[in-house]
Formats: sequence, structure tokens, C-alpha cells
Amino acid sequence: MAAVLSILQHSTCPEFVEFHFLWARFEPEVLSNIKSAFPYLKFNVYRFDSNRVRGKISKSIRQALDQPLNYARIYLADIIPADVKRVLYLDSDLVVVDDVAKLWKVDLQGKVLAAPEYCHANFSKYFTESFWSDQMFSKTFEGRKPCYFNTGVMVVDVEKWRQGEYTKQMEEWMVVQKQKRIYHLGSLPPFLLVLAGDIRAVDHNWNQHGLGGDNLEGKCRSLHPGPISLLHWSGKGKPWLRLDSRKPCTVDHLWAPYDLYRSSAHYLEE
Repeated sequence: MAAVLSILQHSTCPEFVEFHFLWARFEPEVLSNIKSAFPYLKFNVYRFDSNRVRGKISKSIRQALDQPLNYARIYLADIIPADVKRVLYLDSDLVVVDDVAKLWKVDLQGKVLAAPEYCHANFSKYFTESFWSDQMFSKTFEGRKPCYFNTGVMVVDVEKWRQGEYTKQMEEWMVVQKQKRIYHLGSLPPFLLVLAGDIRAVDHNWNQHGLGGDNLEGKCRSLHPGPISLLHWSGKGKPWLRLDSRKPCTVDHLWAPYDLYRSSAHYLEE
């Protein structure tokens, strides 16, 4: 709800924005809230069938990363209608503070996916020692300069995704993971294995991520310097939970004005 409101408020042409919601299960109350809060919203709802990933999910370092819905982004091209050619995938723990059309219209330059890249991050830490010590696996990134990218904000050429069978490629790595334990982080590593070093990099201001802290403790973090178009509470700490517990981080007050479940004034008073 917060993400939707933030997108509409900062969009130059909100009437052109169409939402595709992915749900693990149908929840009438959520649907009712969406319709009452946004009576003119153009949207579709799709249930992600958890059977698609049954037997393919390996235990990660945080239980939330093991939920089937966390893997739905791998199956986007199969879920949304065939006439949709491009999508902007967004996690639900974020708010947009710029016109989202700027990101949606980015020139993909022939790539299947666009996202901010973080080449200063230690890329090797996303995979286990058994991955890097394996002669065959360690050649995975030959011919590429792989960099970490966060899969919570991605522009995807759905048509090219289908043609390149990227879902199948990622599933193959998920099968390897079940056998060899080559990573620890849920649905992110399959994306990196298949696409790292071969995406269209966009400005970092489109994913100020990590505001939820790390995956284990979720400690408070400060904003990175520079312009911001999107705030993303990736990590263990979520702003709505920290605000409800009356132990918010400073950055969580940037979430409060978009939280339609409770008055933002309530947070400001606290």
C-alpha cells in the first residue's frame, strides 16, 4: 500500500501506471483495502503457485528468504499476460520518491534486465567456498565482469526473458544448489549466476537499499549520500514493524507518510 501510494503521488501521469500484484494466497481484506484506498487504480492480481518451486528452495540464512513468494520474480514472464512486454518489478518494502516512468523508460541497450549495479561489493561472498573451489562452477563468470545487483528493483524485458528461457536457466542453478550448497541467500544468487555482468546498469538513486539493516540483526542504517529516487528497506528490519513497536530507526520516518494503515501523524507524535 505504501509503495503504491508513493508511486502515484510522485508520478507525472499516474493514470498510465498499471500494477500487477503477486500474492501467495488470495486475501479478500487486502483486495478490499486496495479498492477503497485507490478506487481508480488499474491493477491485476496473480496468485503465485508455490508448487512451481516445491523441492527447489534451499534453506537460507533468513527464514523470510525461503518463502515461495520470494521466488516469484523468477517466474514473472510466465505469470503476467503475454501482451505485457516490459515490467518494473518492485518489492513491497519500498517507497518511490521520483517519477517512476523515468526508470520504466530506461534504454535497456539490448539487455534483458536493468538495475543499479554495486561493483564495489565483494562479489565472492554471495557464493560458498565449494562454489569457488569447483573447477567447473568457478568458470561461470568467464567473459563477464560480475557485480552485485539487488533484485528488489528491476526493469525486465519480458519478451526477451521468455525467448532466452531465463526462468529455466535459474531453475537449473536451483537444482545444483539442492545438491551442492553453492550459496546462502534465497532467490538472489540464481539471478547473479545467470545475469551478473550482463545487465543494463542504472543510477544508484533508483535503489537506496539496505535500510532494513543486514539479514541477521536488522540494525539501523543511515542513508547513503547523494540523490534518492527510491527508498528500499531490504534486510531484516521493516519500517512498519519498527514503527509499531515504537522503536523506529531515523529512516523509518520516511516511510510513515505513505503508511495508509495508520495515520502518519501518529508516528510524528511519537
